[in-house]
Amino acid sequence: MNTRETVANRIIKLCSERNLAINALARMSAVPPSTLKNIINGESENPGIVTIKKLCDGFEITLGEFFRTKEFDKLEQEIK
Repeated sequence: MNTRETVANRIIKLCSERNLAINALARMSAVPPSTLKNIINGESENPGIVTIKKLCDGFEITLGEFFRTKEFDKLEQEIK
């Protein structure tokens, strides 16, 4: 699994845990629904840390909490 997939999976998991629809998260985080859907569908090459921070604000978590998972810890280095 790559970084983009891991970010998308984390967003989906957090939405599921909070019973949030994607559009609700978009509203809460001030991220356009199309941007959020592009991230989730893997169409966004790089969602960017500012966008992820806005999503974290919508989830009411810190960036550290977003990235503090086994899945992120297991990611292989992408620059070789």
